[in-house]
Amino acid sequence: MEIKELFNDDSAVSPVIGVILMVAITVILAAVIATFVLGLGDSVSNTAPQASFSFDYIEDDSADNAGDVGVVTVTHNGGDSIPQSELYARGSYLEDEGKWSDLQDSSASSNSKVVAGDSADIGINDDSYSLRIVYQSPEGDSSATLGQNEGPDA
Repeated sequence: MEIKELFNDDSAVSPVIGVILMVAITVILAAVIATFVLGLGDSVSNTAPQASFSFDYIEDDSADNAGDVGVVTVTHNGGDSIPQSELYARGSYLEDEGKWSDLQDSSASSNSKVVAGDSADIGINDDSYSLRIVYQSPEGDSSATLGQNEGPDA
């Protein structure tokens, strides 16, 4: 084979590879665009923090309280730090319900995030209470229960 023939020879696999690459790029672009058009792209970035909470129920038998009234101390044991404005206590038979910053006791850290070791006392009206610690995203479009506890009579 002469060198002139080598330069003029058009029989190669490059057109096939070119078509395969164009199809692959088109499929990848279509998948990315479809993800954001269908709204799936936002949910990927809005993940709830991972944290562990412990619950300590103490029944209050003092003369001032009638019935089964007590206090649940909720403590952040570890995991992600969470802004106080995004953490809520919700449930049934709770005297105190709302943002963590409204429930926080004096042992809490002074910053605006709930970190390991921070705790909050939540008043309970009945032994059959149910309590959930809920993360609510700043936009308000998603929430997740990070911890839950039920009373001894629930």
